[in-house]
Amino acid sequence: MPIIERLRSQIALGLLLGFTVIVLLVAFADVTRLRENLARFRWDYLPLVIGLTLLNYALRFAKWEFYLRQIGAKVERLDSAAIFASGFTMVLTPGKIGEFLKSYLLAQVSDTPMSQSAPVVVAERLTDGMAMVLLATAGLVVYRLGQEVIFIVALLLLVLVVVVEYRPLALRLLRWGQGLPLISRLARELDNLYESAYALLTPRNLLWAVILSTLAWGSECVAFYLVLAGLGFPETPSLLLQASFIFASSAILGAVSLLPGGLGVADASLAGLTLFLTGASRSLSVAASLLIRLSTLWFGATLGLVALFLFRKRFFQGLGYES
Repeated sequence: MPIIERLRSQIALGLLLGFTVIVLLVAFADVTRLRENLARFRWDYLPLVIGLTLLNYALRFAKWEFYLRQIGAKVERLDSAAIFASGFTMVLTPGKIGEFLKSYLLAQVSDTPMSQSAPVVVAERLTDGMAMVLLATAGLVVYRLGQEVIFIVALLLLVLVVVVEYRPLALRLLRWGQGLPLISRLARELDNLYESAYALLTPRNLLWAVILSTLAWGSECVAFYLVLAGLGFPETPSLLLQASFIFASSAILGAVSLLPGGLGVADASLAGLTLFLTGASRSLSVAASLLIRLSTLWFGATLGLVALFLFRKRFFQGLGYES
């Protein structure tokens, strides 16, 4: 069962890397003060933070369902939700490449070929990236930090959309690629791949998806704001602007790094930008980073593991999965 073994090894590697990052962050902070900051955190805010994270998932699931309708995939709602949730675990793989597991699982429970559904995963990440750029824009104007990185990311996302939607150019590139020896055998799959991508990235579909993504990730920006407020930061509009910029920028940097879940880069960016923009202590900044990552990345990964476990026989029945 190679795919199951690969899943286990990737998840184990992500967990090990995550534990290492947490240890390094704690070492960077004053351990005693870090413990004091966490003890003073308003834990009654935590349900709100988790609730906003769940709102993020609900809105992104709506986008997932919207995309599945666009490519004509027919799958039961419960299966669809379980597949979507399982993808949370795969954020622990490099560049989130493991999220293509969702395409594999979709093929197991429906008649949707992976080549048809794979663009859904790409479109999800593409529109998430656009949303993060939009959420970081206001802070970018005020703080003028990281303009080059965010500009390059925005430009690359725009170029990808233009190439896919300008059909003559896309078809020319597709035919050129299909003429190469190693790719020619995948001509039919590449055609399916492109047709799905073209349908998903039309202006109307792109607009709706970006709106949903912006609302989804905006809810986690508010969650980070509540984490900061719970740690004693003044609850002001300025703090919300800072929280949105810090969270969105850290997510972009983590994605660009291609590390599993942005581990290390996103965590350090959250702590570093909080330290720089708010003037907070190292311990307070690290506490904010740990709390928001536990409430988003690690909370989601746990939900994904639960979904994979509960639906393991349904998803991997063709592989003789027994335990």
